[in-house]
Amino acid sequence: MTTAYYTHDDCKRHEMGSWHPECPQRLQAIEDQLIASRIKDLLDCRDAPLASEASLARVHSADAIYRIRENCPSERSEYDHFPLDADTALNAYSWKASLRAAGAAIAATDAVLNAEIDNAFCAVRPPGHHATAKESMGFCMFNNVAVAARHALDVRGLKRIAIVDFDVHHGNGTEDIFRNDASVLMVGFFQHPYYPYCGTEQPASNMVNIPVPAHSQGQEIRSLVEQHWLPALRAYRPEMIFFSAGFDAHREDDMGQLGLVEADYVWITRAVMQIAGEFAKGRVVSCLEGGYNLSALGRSVAAHIKVLAGLD
Repeated sequence: MTTAYYTHDDCKRHEMGSWHPECPQRLQAIEDQLIASRIKDLLDCRDAPLASEASLARVHSADAIYRIRENCPSERSEYDHFPLDADTALNAYSWKASLRAAGAAIAATDAVLNAEIDNAFCAVRPPGHHATAKESMGFCMFNNVAVAARHALDVRGLKRIAIVDFDVHHGNGTEDIFRNDASVLMVGFFQHPYYPYCGTEQPASNMVNIPVPAHSQGQEIRSLVEQHWLPALRAYRPEMIFFSAGFDAHREDDMGQLGLVEADYVWITRAVMQIAGEFAKGRVVSCLEGGYNLSALGRSVAAHIKVLAGLD
């Protein structure tokens, strides 16, 4: 299998303060682990292109795009930040990093649909699944997976897309964008009650939201996936699957209080890949979301990619 690995140094230039957990070192930790695991040389490494504003506008309002584009500090003031909310900010390089993050997801989608590659992982930041149609929040500027999914539907002509979100936080932005859209099925689990404190009140019919309490372990999550995600995905018969791949549900990650380990991410990835093979010609694009313990993040992404690449 050919697995592409999309990233760009511009994604390392975006930062929100030296204290911030969503830091440039996250991408370096992933790359270091891929090298140490002797995986990187087996991947098709590609630079993330810049997304067009027209691509962003398929899912985001003009005001949401304007807010990011026009409020980045000058490059002459590279240590300045413009706050979007209490924990999300722009620096001089955030606009370009955000375009690279969404651009990677779009390029990966096209490469998979063109049969250049079997699947792809996008090691990009800022992450995206909290970004709603009108608002950037929760470390996220634009919703990278949503932009790519809408591209697959509107530009490439697919009819049924599935989004699998395994971040410790609910992907409220993705739910906001695709609520009641029959062309998208979203399945996810998330710690609850926890930020962003939603996802449980009357979810739309195309949302399979699984709230789990703090301290839930991997076997409990696997059972819920088998009971809820997998039947829904098989019934839906997606033509392509996107992962919103957050690794902050790892037991070593202080951002949440769930108890997953690398083997759980392997199991989830295999289960979803099997469905992709049955219904979607194996077409999968995975985009990085959360994961803030650098060691756990690197190990977990490497485990996830090994399954994508057929190495595990």
